[in-house]
Amino acid sequence: MDNILDIRGLGKRYAGGHRALDDVNLQIRKGEIFALLGPNGAGKSSLIGICCGIVTPSEGQVLVGGHDHQKQFRAARSMIGLVPQELLTDAFERVVVTVNFSRGLFGKPKDPAYIEQLLKDLSLWDKRHAKMMELSGGMKRRAMIAKALSHEPDILFLDEPTAGVDVELRRDMWNMVHRLRERGVTIILTTHYIEEAEEMADRVGVITGGKLILVEEKQALMQKLGRKTLTLNLAEPLERVPDALAPWNVRLGAGGYELIYDFDSQAEATGVPSLLRQMSDMGMAFKDLHTSQSSLEDIFVGLVHQDRHGGDA
Repeated sequence: MDNILDIRGLGKRYAGGHRALDDVNLQIRKGEIFALLGPNGAGKSSLIGICCGIVTPSEGQVLVGGHDHQKQFRAARSMIGLVPQELLTDAFERVVVTVNFSRGLFGKPKDPAYIEQLLKDLSLWDKRHAKMMELSGGMKRRAMIAKALSHEPDILFLDEPTAGVDVELRRDMWNMVHRLRERGVTIILTTHYIEEAEEMADRVGVITGGKLILVEEKQALMQKLGRKTLTLNLAEPLERVPDALAPWNVRLGAGGYELIYDFDSQAEATGVPSLLRQMSDMGMAFKDLHTSQSSLEDIFVGLVHQDRHGGDA
């Protein structure tokens, strides 16, 4: 698959010496959904700002569809749509006017049919003549998306797109993302709702302290780094974990009625059979058991913790 975005050795140091990005290298494939995860201050917004031409890098290069974003700015920027986290709008402009104006900024000819369909897809058609200042927060977010898509970009950046929006808008947005991907649009999103990245993304990148510490296919990441949890529902409650079970680092839950064991599902020896044998030898009966896979959020928290503590996690 061809790369539509190629980030090479990107760095950003702000006045005062703060280094927001440190030697970031990343290739985004055409037509994929890429989720960029990281805690506040990790460098996500700086990275997006540089790719969109809003922030000047201290070093490195960004190629958008083969165009150098500094030497061939107009060609590179015309391929990008950005939905920023902040709701910045022309308060007194009407919705359809501001969307058409955004299209014109990129030199695109008027296309009333396209704009009409875009506003209908975002449930904005009935509000097309309303002033931006008259819209609710959710409707303003929809209008920002319409503006970003007005010039039919190849790449759409969504910076925390569903932060503070209602459930209906969140559902509409993800339906829209699926439709855009079907048309070949590349989606790059940052989000705090990790379950959305888990559901939507093809690949996941984790950034912290300005460094991209991991880029992985989502399914491979969850398979490789995901841990499983075995929960045993005991017939009789325990007040504490027996010393004989200490080697498995099990813990109690549900008032002593559950014995919980975390294990690496990819390990050659998971420890599950030996744990069950030990419990049988001790005469410990259980009524039921089930396993659960760790979520992308669990993996993300573990990676960030490991990076901050020098790999001691």
